[in-house]
Amino acid sequence: MRAVRYHEYGDPEVLRVEEVDDPTPGEGEVLVRAAATGVNYFEVQVRAGVIPEPLDRPLPHTPGIEVAGTVVAVGPGVELDRIGERVAGTVGAGGYAELVVVPAAAAVRLDDRLGAHQALALLGQGATALGVMETAEIQPGDTVLVEAAGGGIGTLLVQLAKRAGARVVAGASGAAKRQLAADLGADATVDYTKPGWTEEVGPVTVVLETVGGQIARDAYSLLTGPRARMVIFGSASGVPVDITSQQLLPVGASLIPFSLGYRPQRWPELARRAEELTVRGELRPVIGTVLPLAEAAAAHRAFEDRTAIGKTILTV
Repeated sequence: MRAVRYHEYGDPEVLRVEEVDDPTPGEGEVLVRAAATGVNYFEVQVRAGVIPEPLDRPLPHTPGIEVAGTVVAVGPGVELDRIGERVAGTVGAGGYAELVVVPAAAAVRLDDRLGAHQALALLGQGATALGVMETAEIQPGDTVLVEAAGGGIGTLLVQLAKRAGARVVAGASGAAKRQLAADLGADATVDYTKPGWTEEVGPVTVVLETVGGQIARDAYSLLTGPRARMVIFGSASGVPVDITSQQLLPVGASLIPFSLGYRPQRWPELARRAEELTVRGELRPVIGTVLPLAEAAAAHRAFEDRTAIGKTILTV
């Protein structure tokens, strides 16, 4: 089968399509013939060596944690009637390939009312967005700053925060991303890569933080009110959130982390809820760049150039 692999960490061009042996499903696993796979900024950061490979796998490595396709074989302990089932699922790695082994419990039957691309946009990012919203406990009257508002999670958070009755300020670099956020319901937009951007925002009660570094510190300074809080769910800059006591004590806002990594059992439930909201027309996943598997390097380059909008997908 064909798979995208890299033999060393580096720029996007280290990604190469290679012929490798077909995988075999083991106990409790299914083999999925992929139709599409999702691209996530986490994979870009690992490939670039910005953050360490979480499970310390040896090279060469095939990235990819989301896949949609059809079950073509099952391992021991899995019902044979799952063969032929259309599924979307999550894996630890290996999603950029024609055939992907997925834990049977993580391979969720595709809702016939959704396309594969929509399902991929909701699988990890929809689940994360709903989990962040639960953690933030956004209420009518809140003013919410959504960072990376033009990305896969950010576009969903803009809609969900607005749906919760909040005033939404969307932070994003680039006019196209800010216009998209406005089209999705943001009350105001700001380019947080420009000096003095906080002056355009004013006080907020909630920050949905996923950039890190100086932007996180600047965003924290905007928080005010008795229930002010910052929910941290990423560090796209590669620099973690680092708020010292010198800043923390005068502001007094809560710092709350969220990650599906330490609560994976919630993943299918949250993804299903995101799908249901989409089917009902209350949530619109934004499908951005769609490229063939052979152009994985171009997909990664778009993330690094900050031109990726919405969900990026590779077709197989």
